[in-house]
Amino acid sequence: MAKTSATKRQITYSVHPAVGFLEAIVTNLPDKTGRSLDQWLALIKKEGPTAEAEQVKWLKTRHSLGGTTAGLIAERAQGKGEENSDGALYVRAAAGYVEAMYAGPKADLRPLHDALIELVRSLGDDVKICPCTTIVPFYREHVFAQIKPTTRTRIDFGLALKGVMKKVPKRLIDTGGLQKGDRITHRIPITAPAEIDAEVREWAEIAYELDGAAPSTRAPSSRASAKLKKK
Repeated sequence: MAKTSATKRQITYSVHPAVGFLEAIVTNLPDKTGRSLDQWLALIKKEGPTAEAEQVKWLKTRHSLGGTTAGLIAERAQGKGEENSDGALYVRAAAGYVEAMYAGPKADLRPLHDALIELVRSLGDDVKICPCTTIVPFYREHVFAQIKPTTRTRIDFGLALKGVMKKVPKRLIDTGGLQKGDRITHRIPITAPAEIDAEVREWAEIAYELDGAAPSTRAPSSRASAKLKKK
């Protein structure tokens, strides 16, 4: 496959919602718990146990912290996860997550990845790209699509299609998401540039529109709108 130009790879990533959630916990620690993160870390170092699991237990039982807050503080006490609760650090790390996905045997999939990125970005100005270590999810209010380099020769383009008519093309493979309560309900296997066609765009647009809590930044296509379940 031809390599994608460096210009097309200049992507602006957004803070993953999970990171934003944890960042808010850190910000609110003084008001909620009476101590800042640094003060909790100093207290653990002075009085707490050394193992992460024991630190979580200690914070919950001795100091009545909730599980998420205790886990966050204990992880930071171990010198880990700073980018998971700091939006600025996450955004700086995000590009590295993507590079790592395609640094080895999956390198030839990078042009497919970049083409899908461009497709989803074109759906609206409110699309947020929030890479994880193994997938790249796209958000409006919720995740509505994702890119996953599943094998050395295939990317699975996942879509959140809850609320659309049940009949979809065989090309869209049911992930079991509806039954499991997952957002991503279908995936389209992509192995070549030609497979990123009008049908892929149509269903990506449907997923985008289904997640629209506010008016879209672009007019919906008539094909996509026709497939949405009428309320």
